[in-house]
Amino acid sequence: MSQYMAKATALAKTLTALARPPLKEFWKYAKVELSPPLPGDFLKLQKCLKESTKNLKTNVKPSGGRLGQVTVREAWLNVLVTVEIVSWFYMGEVIGRRHFVGYKI
Repeated sequence: MSQYMAKATALAKTLTALARPPLKEFWKYAKVELSPPLPGDFLKLQKCLKESTKNLKTNVKPSGGRLGQVTVREAWLNVLVTVEIVSWFYMGEVIGRRHFVGYKI
């Protein structure tokens, strides 16, 4: 019995030593990325939204805006990305229903 306890203790020490660097890196990023937003972040968001609406107004004009300068390749890539997103949505729906056509009653 003491043999197993010694092996378990050694295994636990080894696993702890191996897990320490990845966990240290995880906590470094978790402190920054998983923290709640600060008041300054809301000001940045407001500024970004204003810029986005301004860009949207200037880029959607059919006569000379960015939308009129989209190449066929860019348009095709946008279509493919849209199809992929819609496909993942419907796959999630099928998985959630657990049936391909509709809900089994």
